[in-house]
Amino acid sequence: MWRYLKRLLIGKPLKTTDEGGQALTKFKALALLSSDALSSVAYGTEQITTVLITLSAAALMYQLWVAALVLVLLFAITLSYQQIIHAYPSGGGAYVVATTNWGQPAGLVAGGSLLVDYMLTVAVSVTSGTDAIISAIPALSAHQVGISIVLVLLIMGLNLRGMRESASMLTLPVYFFILMIFIMIGWGIFEIASGRIVYHATAAVGAPVQGMTLLLFFRAFSSGSSSLTGVEAISNAVPNFRKPKSHNASATLAIMASILAFFFGGITFLSYYLGIHPMADNTVLSQIGEAIFGHGLIYYLLQLATAAILAVAANTGFSAFPILAYNLAKDKFLPHAYLDRGDRLGYSNGIISLAIGAIFLIIIFHGKTSLLIPLYAVGVFVPFTLSQSGMIRHWFRVREGKWGWKAVINFLGAFISFSLVVFLFLLHFGNVWPYLIVMPALIYMFYRIHRHYINVAHQLRVSEDSDAVNHHYDGATVIVLVSDVTQVTAHAIDYARSVGDYVIAMHVSFDENPRKEHKTAQKFKVEFPDVRFVDIHSSYRSIITPTLRFCDVIAKRAAERNFTTTVLVPQFVPRRPWQNVLHNQTALRLRSALNTRQNIIVSTYSYHLKR
Repeated sequence: MWRYLKRLLIGKPLKTTDEGGQALTKFKALALLSSDALSSVAYGTEQITTVLITLSAAALMYQLWVAALVLVLLFAITLSYQQIIHAYPSGGGAYVVATTNWGQPAGLVAGGSLLVDYMLTVAVSVTSGTDAIISAIPALSAHQVGISIVLVLLIMGLNLRGMRESASMLTLPVYFFILMIFIMIGWGIFEIASGRIVYHATAAVGAPVQGMTLLLFFRAFSSGSSSLTGVEAISNAVPNFRKPKSHNASATLAIMASILAFFFGGITFLSYYLGIHPMADNTVLSQIGEAIFGHGLIYYLLQLATAAILAVAANTGFSAFPILAYNLAKDKFLPHAYLDRGDRLGYSNGIISLAIGAIFLIIIFHGKTSLLIPLYAVGVFVPFTLSQSGMIRHWFRVREGKWGWKAVINFLGAFISFSLVVFLFLLHFGNVWPYLIVMPALIYMFYRIHRHYINVAHQLRVSEDSDAVNHHYDGATVIVLVSDVTQVTAHAIDYARSVGDYVIAMHVSFDENPRKEHKTAQKFKVEFPDVRFVDIHSSYRSIITPTLRFCDVIAKRAAERNFTTTVLVPQFVPRRPWQNVLHNQTALRLRSALNTRQNIIVSTYSYHLKR
């Protein structure tokens, strides 16, 4: 049943040779990889105004200057990541750049930050999408967390179906959102130009605002810079593009940045001109749409488009996280399970891990977007800083083309990104302090995993003097675990005789039914008179402990005779998989316990039931 359900939800397996068919065109890549960055315009301006309104309504005028500085940063980051795409076409983005130019520790900081950031990407995007849904349908406000979790699971299932299908499914909501925002900004500017919308700004541009400080300005800037999250996703996914990969990825990044700049600038301008105030139960984008379109059909289409893009924006994380996890696993800093491709050629383990992490964050933060965004911004601007500063070192090392100009661009991006990280810690410490706990824990985990793989490789490596470590045994002792005299036992004993020089049958008896235990022993001796039968009594109804003690004793004696010791665990296999839950899985528990012994070989004899 599970197999059919899996095929229904995920689809038929793809051949490894079909991977080329999964490559992305610029049209589909824009939908798949730009949804996070484009969707951030739905809450970027709101984050700015939320900070400025704490001073006064007149302070909302400064959102224009904050937006201008954000666009400067966007320009620098875009040019920087275009350079990264061409310099490191193998993908990996900030992790690869930081590792190559600053060393492994810096690379792990960048990689760990991005891993957390992609989980936050999913959480922020989904909770923001839920906020948009609730703005249109307030009756759903009590189910915010539940709706968010369902959306995460749906996007996870979509990504498990493969990159090409995921991109195809995302094309409609992404381009629908682009169309609606273009219409909203264009129509709004037309209405302003025609005089149908009057000037409602709370303060004129350049007007003095009492109490305004540089600290508050940069606090608003650090909040508004959340609109730039997701810009790095394309550089991580260069291998997924059609050839020429670097050219197509760079062009897609330029298109995305242009659209993002127009949207963010246009929405911020309309917010200022219309005198929009941030509200708890109605988003800034929703208020702008209502002011331009009224409360009719187009307004609801805008809300639908916003909710859709915010929900699917999480897909950027699902596209980038598995690739980053793959790169870290390839370097032996994450489990090798992240190297495995699923049935649809995607890195399924990475996709599932990301979904679990995002759901955990949604539950912890109760689905509140505002609580997640500062931590979200730190997770992305730390890698921004490391990657762009790393590119400065890259250009000084290679010195090709107009490297000086390129280094200047990278310096500008690195400086602003580093400043943002400092501001986020100084001004939003109450929201970002978990980063100082999570990152050291991640780095520690990376190094522990790496040390394990290095130790395993060292121990498994065949030395040049391999004859010196080879051991030739004189015989084999086989211990057969017996619960009762059955067909399984009989077949297992026959097999043990064929591979062992000395066969022992071991049975653990309890106090509940001494007569039955005695009968089992007598029956075995009748059926197998040539096999030694050992009955170990357990007063505490434990099978594992007496089994381990007995096997340890036999293994020690066998070693003295230069014999191997094999424990043969018989088990029957039901015809139907679901029937396994009807049995107590004693064989599984015994194998797990015996696997902890260094000098014991554990083997399983499976007897398949016919009905």
